[in-house]
Amino acid sequence: MHIREYTEDDLEAVFRLRRVAFNSTDRPERLMRPGTRGLVAELDGRIAGVLGIGEYAQFYGGAAVPMGGIGGVAVDGASRGRGVASALLDAALAAMREHGQAISVLYATVPALYRGRGWERSGVLEWVELPMDRLLSVPKPTERIPSRPARESDLSALHDCYLEVARTIDGMADRRPPRITVEKVLEMDLVSVLPGPNGLRGYLTATREPGGDMGRLKVHDLVAVDAEAQLTLLASLASWAGTLEAVDLRITDPATVDLLAGTPLRHSVWTATWMLRVVDLPAAVAARGWPRLANAAVDLEVVDEHAPWHAGPRRLVVEDGSVRVEPGGTGAVRLHARALGPWFSGAQNTHALRRAGLLEGDPADAVVLDQLVGAAGVPRLADFF
Repeated sequence: MHIREYTEDDLEAVFRLRRVAFNSTDRPERLMRPGTRGLVAELDGRIAGVLGIGEYAQFYGGAAVPMGGIGGVAVDGASRGRGVASALLDAALAAMREHGQAISVLYATVPALYRGRGWERSGVLEWVELPMDRLLSVPKPTERIPSRPARESDLSALHDCYLEVARTIDGMADRRPPRITVEKVLEMDLVSVLPGPNGLRGYLTATREPGGDMGRLKVHDLVAVDAEAQLTLLASLASWAGTLEAVDLRITDPATVDLLAGTPLRHSVWTATWMLRVVDLPAAVAARGWPRLANAAVDLEVVDEHAPWHAGPRRLVVEDGSVRVEPGGTGAVRLHARALGPWFSGAQNTHALRRAGLLEGDPADAVVLDQLVGAAGVPRLADFF
C-alpha cells in the first residue's frame, strides 16, 4: 500500500469514492482548496481510499489550539477489510503533527474505527427546536437594540463578535481563514446585526427551508455579547409567529438556550457527537489555556502505539502559572490514547476514564488532571466538516 498527498489529478478518483461512500452527487470543481489537504491510499496501482484534513483551531481555556479536522474518509468497496482506512489515519497523525496541528477532531459514522486509532467522543454539535409559543414567552429586552441587514463592511466586526463569545466556550472553532470563508455568510437568507459603540453587540444568521406546513427557519448563529442583545435577537425570532410553528436553532452559545430561551421540559434536540484525538501531547498542552493553580506535577505513562512521539513516561508540570509536558517521571497515572481527547477537552473526568478502562493508577495522583480542565460545560462545536 502506498499513501501520498492527493493532487488535482486525483479529482475524478476521489469524487468517485466519495460519491459511492456518501451518496454525493455534487462534483467539486477543484480538489485542492485553501486550508485543506488530503491523503490517498493506492492499492494495486489504483486509488483505494481517501482522507481529507482541514486546518482549524479550537478554543480551550480561551486559547486557540491548532486542530486538524478529518473528513471525507472513504474506501473503495472492493478494497475494504485490507486496512486502508487505518493506514490513512496513521499517516494523517504524522502529517498533522508535521503541520503543527496538536489535536484532531472528526465526526464519526463508524466510532470503532476511530477509537482504534485513539480518537474518542469529546463534545457535541447540537440543534434545538424552539416552538413559537416558547419564543413568545421569552422576556422582552428592556433596551430594544435596532438591527439592520449585514453588509460586506460588517464582516470583520461580525467575526470579532463571534470570537468574543466563542473563546469562552471550550471546543468552539475560531473560524480562521482560509478553511472557513467569512464572506460566505452573506449568502444566507437572513443576516442581521446589532451595532454597538465598539463593533457589534450581536448578530443572527438563518436560512428559510422547506418542512412541515409552513417551512422551517434554520438559525445557524445567534451570537451576542450581552443579555440585552441576546433577548433582542430572540425577540426577532418571535416576530415570525404566524408564519412558523417553530425555529431550529444551532447552539452556538449554550446560555441562549439554557438561560434565556425558555425551552419546555421536553423538546427536540439533534446532536452530532464529535471525537477528539490528541496528536502531540506536549504541543497541545503548551497551546491550551489553563487555570492558574499552585505548583504541582503528575507522573504519566502515555500508552499510544500510533503516536509514539509522545508515548511513554511523561511528567505534566504546573509551575509559575504555566503547564508543560516533559519526558520522565514514574508513570504513576497510566493514560491510554483514547483518554487524552476527553480529558483535554474536559468532556470526561478521570473517574469516568477509569471506569471506562482508559486510565489506571491511584485516584489521588490524578487529582491535578481534573483541577486543570475544570468543569466549564459540555465542549461544543458550531461547525460541521
